[in-house]
Amino acid sequence: IEQFQLGYGLDTWDAFTKDALEKGYQLEYLEKTGLTIVKEDKHYDRFRGRVMFPIHNFSGKVIGFGGRVLKKEVKAAKYVNSPESEVYEKRRVLYGIYYAKKDIIAQDNCYLVEGYTDVVTLYQSGIKNVVSSSGTSLTVDQIRLVKRITNNITILYDGDPAGIKASFRGIDMILQEGLHGRIVLFPVGEDPDSSAVKVSTNVRDEFREVNATEFITFITSLFLVEASSDLVRKIGLIMELP
Repeated sequence: IEQFQLGYGLDTWDAFTKDALEKGYQLEYLEKTGLTIVKEDKHYDRFRGRVMFPIHNFSGKVIGFGGRVLKKEVKAAKYVNSPESEVYEKRRVLYGIYYAKKDIIAQDNCYLVEGYTDVVTLYQSGIKNVVSSSGTSLTVDQIRLVKRITNNITILYDGDPAGIKASFRGIDMILQEGLHGRIVLFPVGEDPDSSAVKVSTNVRDEFREVNATEFITFITSLFLVEASSDLVRKIGLIMELP
């Protein structure tokens, strides 16, 4: 909590905005950065009732926030992120990069996950060379941010269909940028966060090393399963390989 500066937005309409205004912050900038939503003559907090994940840029400055709802019965979106602003462009930011960059350089590898809590839990368990695409699909700008400090990237995604599709979207871009990549798909129902909580460090390390698959091998195996015994289909799919 202290390392990532996690916080909480009170579950009231405007507790944060009132406090910010009393401390001299201008409503114009609270609105432009997305912390406060203004409608006509009324204003209220965007992140009320949510755990707050500050998003730091490469040099460590807070440029945006992610907020996760706690109440299960609430119909609101599970996550809310800061809107685009002059200081925050989602496609150019990786959550956790400020804290991870030294370990990424030291280990010459970057683990890429999907969520804020995946980063925090893995970091807490000793895996510190980990970042997240912070609530958006992986972008070329994010890959280039990793490329500044390593040419090796390992994707850690859920093993369900959505996780597999997400991995496909990123693999092409990673290869096009000239990085060497591997992928680890967790069993259905598991993700990096839950895995880090359940198993020991030695088991985690062994799982990642045993199950980490080269991108081309991973794609080929999926294609061949899809094509089954159709030789023409197999040839066509192999031709599509990046």
